Amino acid sequence: MKERITKEGFRRKRGRIRLGLCCIFRKEPIRFRSTTAKHLLQFSRSEQLRKLSAVCLHNSKALLASLEFLKKNGIGAFRILSPFLPRYTHPDVGYTIDDLPDFQIILNNLKQAREFSQKHDIRLSFHPDQFILLSSPQKKVVENSIKELKYQAMLAEYLGADVINIHGGGAYGDKQTALAHFTENFQKLPAELQQRLTLENDDRSYTVGDLIPVCRDLNLPLVYDVHHHRCNPGKLTVEEATELSLSTWTVAGREPYFHISSPLRGWHGSDPKPHADFIDPDDFPECWKCLEITVDVEAKAKELAVLELLRELDK
Repeated sequence: MKERITKEGFRRKRGRIRLGLCCIFRKEPIRFRSTTAKHLLQFSRSEQLRKLSAVCLHNSKALLASLEFLKKNGIGAFRILSPFLPRYTHPDVGYTIDDLPDFQIILNNLKQAREFSQKHDIRLSFHPDQFILLSSPQKKVVENSIKELKYQAMLAEYLGADVINIHGGGAYGDKQTALAHFTENFQKLPAELQQRLTLENDDRSYTVGDLIPVCRDLNLPLVYDVHHHRCNPGKLTVEEATELSLSTWTVAGREPYFHISSPLRGWHGSDPKPHADFIDPDDFPECWKCLEITVDVEAKAKELAVLELLRELDK
């Protein structure tokens, strides 16, 4: 998704903040289904594929319903849950889309979702689970991570999603060596995956300052999570971290992507890492309000939290 870039980056007098909903709904009767390998292994291969096809077909319809809800309510982005096609890469019950009895209907629904999101300017993204570890020293872990990322890239291509966001992974006692492994393994990825991949700071290991050199070397945009930064700031202020993240998106010529959440027990509680149901408006950085950005709302109340934050920002 290319956006107009001025000499001041994505700043302008009045910012356009695109809020994003993450994966599922709290109140809306829209549900995504899944299944387990243990359950599927009770059945013959043909029956496994029939059951998987039914789940994938349901999820493709749920995605269309999700996009309709977002359009109606002014929500500008949607993070698609990783197991949208459940157990796709599993070694025992994995499959390809054209293995599924309903694959033509599923693909048609994905095409409709892509066209709808593009028509109504709804940005789609993926955020793979924490077991995606390109920094791991273990070859098998990296191989499985790449396999999963390729699945998500395939799905992103069908849907027109421009972001597949991952964390740096473990530090394994030596951040520099781990990030060198990340760089080496990133370069093994197909070009169409590299073009969608983004890197996010986390609340335990990698600060914005740790990741910026890697992002610059690989031309990799940084998804700035301000909650993680507040838990694990390194030496940067929120304003400085925002500036550094913006610079990686400006080089890529794409709309910046950020994350926000509030701590469940407050900033002075025993552990500020768990997310609250809603966003405290005071946690929304003032320096973001004049930017043209996407902000995923990582709150437990899901669409209720996004709609509440929309109202607060409109004030």
